[in-house]
Amino acid sequence: MLVVSYDISSNKLKTHFAKMLSKHGGVRLQYSVFEINNSKRIQDILKIKIESIFAKEFDGGDSVFIFDTDLSKAIKYGNAIHRDQELIFFD
Repeated sequence: MLVVSYDISSNKLKTHFAKMLSKHGGVRLQYSVFEINNSKRIQDILKIKIESIFAKEFDGGDSVFIFDTDLSKAIKYGNAIHRDQELIFFD
């Protein structure tokens, strides 16, 4: 699993970046934090796109952090605890 956190000043580029993450299986955890739990191939494609398409567009203050993490070691608090559990709704 990858966790991608970003701070991009251009709203247009920020929107394009978020849509690209979503397209590659990204789930928004917070406004500028996505979880990508997809195949290694898709994760590699995502990294290549960030490097080849987005990195050259970044301003001096823009940043992207990609954390490659082991899901079994993730600790969750608050609403995040329920994110991976199935919910059952009763009428």
